[in-house]
Amino acid sequence: MIFWEIFKMAANALRINRMRTILTLLGVIIGVSSVITIISALDGLEQSIRSELEFLGPSTFIVTKMGILRSDEEFFEALKRKPLKYEYVKAIEEGCDDCVKVAASSNAFNSEIKYRNNKLRNVLVRGSEYNIIDIIDFELGQGRFYTAEEDLTRRHVAFIGTTIQDELFPGIDPIGKSLKINNVKYEVIGIAKKKGSSFGNDADRVVFVPYHTFVKQFGHPRGRMSIFVKANSVEDVPDAMDQVRNVLRARRHVPYDKKDDFGMVTADAVMAVLNDITKFLRMGLVGVSSIALIVGGIIIMNIMMVSVTERTREIGIRKSIGARQKDILMQFLYESLIQSLGGGAIGIAIGVILGKILISLMNFDMTPSVSAIIVGLTISTGVGLFFGIYPAMKAAKMQPVKALSYE
Repeated sequence: MIFWEIFKMAANALRINRMRTILTLLGVIIGVSSVITIISALDGLEQSIRSELEFLGPSTFIVTKMGILRSDEEFFEALKRKPLKYEYVKAIEEGCDDCVKVAASSNAFNSEIKYRNNKLRNVLVRGSEYNIIDIIDFELGQGRFYTAEEDLTRRHVAFIGTTIQDELFPGIDPIGKSLKINNVKYEVIGIAKKKGSSFGNDADRVVFVPYHTFVKQFGHPRGRMSIFVKANSVEDVPDAMDQVRNVLRARRHVPYDKKDDFGMVTADAVMAVLNDITKFLRMGLVGVSSIALIVGGIIIMNIMMVSVTERTREIGIRKSIGARQKDILMQFLYESLIQSLGGGAIGIAIGVILGKILISLMNFDMTPSVSAIIVGLTISTGVGLFFGIYPAMKAAKMQPVKALSYE
């Protein structure tokens, strides 16, 4: 009960000095909200990128000309590499025992699509083999995907995303209708299930066409071609990658003492690089924003020192009628913690909201991170204790006689 009474006294003291309390809260709110905004935004960025990479699946990897590059030197060196060839797909199928699906794919950006008077610009057209839908996470919504025969015979058929359906065929069923890709006619045969926005792009603003049809219209992809490979299982991915590496090194005549002149990308590898980047980014940004928290803590200490000085006679009276040193210490610590935790809670709410706004501007999705909330509460509690302990100890150590005679 004694602690509850001390808590009520502390809360009442803060209520009496409302303006001072509000200004103190403001300093903590600014500090905590800036930290939480950065943590929430970075967490949202990682969540969105992770969800975008999930289309690969845990047993899938991609062979590309460039791969994952970590420096300017690696980038300029990768530019000199020979492009991948379509013949590698067959070679991988024959030389990789742990590979169950292999498909070539290439992209054409900024394509124009038309249906009657409706027109869409800057659409992604993906030329992929018929089995790509068994490798990546793109599910069938309506109709069907194109077949191996349609791919090999270069049929002009298209499998579209839901954004294409909504914007190009509003209110009508697009199955069986003809659209034009850069003025070349294609028949719509299927629609993918909605995926939503991720990685800063609308994942449903896409058109799949057969790979050989794509090559016929857009030419050989050269450096833009990728090879998607699905292993037997997650456990077989390392062995499958080694087998693919051996096949490609032999096909591309890479000497035994030279590095691979191609890259292999997995979702885990991309996330590992991303984590390395965001780790240092997080440390730097949080470090800078923590300056605002230190300022908020200094404000708490300053206000508490003023409060102790103003209430010297009150402290003397309380001690003279039996208040113990730890009771005075607890009262002023409670005042500091109420301000820091109150400001921390408000700062967390503001930080999460600002983080969501920041992420939404970049077309990412974000859910409040539990770790960010825990960090915010821990920081605000630590600030209250660290910067409130000295004024509280000063008040607790006052001699009753001196305190009562203070003017």
